[in-house]
Amino acid sequence: MPKTELGKSARQSGQESETALPEHAARSSHGQEKARQTPQAKRERKRRVLTQGHSAIVRSIADAVTTKNVNLYYVVAPDAQIPLNDEHGFGLYFHDCRFLGGYEMELDGVAPLVLASTADKGDMALFELTNPDLHTEEGKLIPKEELGIRWERVLDADQTQVRETISFRNFGREAHSFSLTLRFHAGFEDIFNVRGLVRETRGSPEPPGWRSGDLRCVYYGADRLRRTTTIAFSPPPHDRLHTAARFRIRVSPNDTQTISIAIKLTEDAEEKDPVQASMATIQKPDDNLPNGSEQRLGQDTKFSSDSLLLNNIIERSLRDLGILRSRLGNNDYFAAGVPWFVALFGRDSLIVALEMLAFQPRIAAQTLRLLASYQGQCVDDWRDEQPGKILHELRVGELARAGDIPHARFYGTVDATPLFLLLLGRYAAWTGDLELFRELRQPVEHALAWIAAASDGNGYLAYQSTSEKGLVNQGWKDSGDAIVRADGSIADPPIALVEVQGYVFAAKRAIADLYEREGEIDRANHLRQEAETLRTDFNRDYWREDLGIFVLALEKGGDQVAVVSSNPGHALWTGIADQDKARRSVARLMQDDMFGGWGVRTLSTAELRYNPVGYHLGTVWPHDNALLAAGCRQYGEDTAALRVLTAIAEAAMHFRHQRLPEAIAGFGREDFQVPVHYPVACHPQAWAAGALPFLVTTCLGLEPDAFSRRLRIVRPRLPDFVNRIELRGLRVGGESVDLEFTRAADTVTAKVLQASGHLAVEVEE
Repeated sequence: MPKTELGKSARQSGQESETALPEHAARSSHGQEKARQTPQAKRERKRRVLTQGHSAIVRSIADAVTTKNVNLYYVVAPDAQIPLNDEHGFGLYFHDCRFLGGYEMELDGVAPLVLASTADKGDMALFELTNPDLHTEEGKLIPKEELGIRWERVLDADQTQVRETISFRNFGREAHSFSLTLRFHAGFEDIFNVRGLVRETRGSPEPPGWRSGDLRCVYYGADRLRRTTTIAFSPPPHDRLHTAARFRIRVSPNDTQTISIAIKLTEDAEEKDPVQASMATIQKPDDNLPNGSEQRLGQDTKFSSDSLLLNNIIERSLRDLGILRSRLGNNDYFAAGVPWFVALFGRDSLIVALEMLAFQPRIAAQTLRLLASYQGQCVDDWRDEQPGKILHELRVGELARAGDIPHARFYGTVDATPLFLLLLGRYAAWTGDLELFRELRQPVEHALAWIAAASDGNGYLAYQSTSEKGLVNQGWKDSGDAIVRADGSIADPPIALVEVQGYVFAAKRAIADLYEREGEIDRANHLRQEAETLRTDFNRDYWREDLGIFVLALEKGGDQVAVVSSNPGHALWTGIADQDKARRSVARLMQDDMFGGWGVRTLSTAELRYNPVGYHLGTVWPHDNALLAAGCRQYGEDTAALRVLTAIAEAAMHFRHQRLPEAIAGFGREDFQVPVHYPVACHPQAWAAGALPFLVTTCLGLEPDAFSRRLRIVRPRLPDFVNRIELRGLRVGGESVDLEFTRAADTVTAKVLQASGHLAVEVEE
């Protein structure tokens, strides 16, 4: 078959051969590079990345179809396509790089129509399309919907490859002939470029070309890595265009024609021979590839109930966490969310590991080991690193590796360090494992030392990280405009967030228990005394009588940031609040300006800066609500906790596959009767996926004490739409138990169906 000449490449034209590294790609202008690396230029890039009010500045991805397998993920429109133009977040990604940013199908020059799409299994996607009225090049009409188009995709993480099959079935009575064109664009954008947070790029692309029958796109990064996208076809296309493949398809009545496509991604050092590494292999998606999300689901505890809705949500949540399970070295962790945060995040990975302790406790140990290995070692203002501080974010893309942004190891978080300690304590309570504490003894000491050093003059853990044009926030509400005063202005650092003090309180108490079990009574008592002092001071300094709730934070000078927010709910979860103040806080959180029907908003509608689509200024976050509901349970406010659980579950019912997104717009339920998508929310997102499993086990009242081989079930409660729940294989230490919870009139009874070993189960009302 004749080859189409592509024009001149960097070295030669019309030949299917490798193109050498262009000279301009091998080195950048010394003057430009020097200008980019000045302290002022680096500070400005850091400011742009860290002070945005949104996670991404691109158009909505609310209807995206997402697949992921380990570190490879694909985000496309419902019709399986990736627009060639316009700023968007769709694409095929690997290691913080969008290897394919455009992929469109045309049938005789027009796009197909989408009928249905699904990515329910996580690493596989299926799209059912059909044709509009097609006027072919031969002048014939193919009537609308006479062609069935099935597009199947499977992500193969082991080969860093996507395998696709496009099948055309003729449902008409006559043979049909038409042209199929597949157009591609590989821009190799860093994830921070895609999100619109950084505009400039420094690498150099090689002109795309056809080699050995494959379309090949190559990019030489400023980090000295060569990234390649290779696309293979079977059968070969009839026409090879610049960045497109054209096929002439003929389908007899009731017959099917199929095209297979393989998209291979490679990332290697520039010096390495790329020929073999970039070869794509054609294989049909149904060739018994292991289902990655199915394999990684593997939780210990099995859940079932008499509610189809709750069963579907829990199954979706656990499957999503299987999808988000990622790996660094020998340790697994939960990546934060697709597409923006497929990376190790200290806060996110710790919270979701905590949410999943009743289902998958082993990943908590791996997450702790992984974060301990990246614990801060020195003072580095560029990375916000200090000795003992736990990592915020680890990126492996071009901008991070080249040093343009600080995220190759970024420590800009105030709460990951106490959460690290808290997770270690909660993990030990579930597993009875002291070996991990012994293994991580030095990181624990360093973390405690960092908390002491980073605390302000009043003993509160605070952060201060400023840039020339905005505040960089370091709590979970980390957008640049998240921490606001009642008059709408932004709070001044140092800022001591309300929830962070609770994390420190609970962390010290949890770690004190482990020291005591090791026989270090004085050390344990000292930590407990510090925690009690913090509790006393906290209830004095953070309470606001006229608001009837704890304030969002203390700012510079110890002044209160006196707005009504969801953050105090986290503090309640930790147990730091006095009983009367906690109950009044719960009542305030349940008022209509905070609880909008789909959960509790991040900021009250009565506040000046309230915005229903502000990232942290009025949206509803499932994980935020899960921790808040646990805070309600901590103080006996079970009705409020169940109200939150029901709202989040009913919100999930309205999302595709019952998948909870990262955040929901803060519009009230009475406005639209359905939850409104937050336009650029991650989905799947780890701590959102963990929210419902955590909410359920929290309301069931599970309180483990693996060291004593005991499980307490305290005030078990079921939401109104559920009458029975079973947990099978729930592990406490080395024992396991099957439990059944049933509603009887106005009470919930807990029954042990089966228990192994000598586990004692105690039910308390």
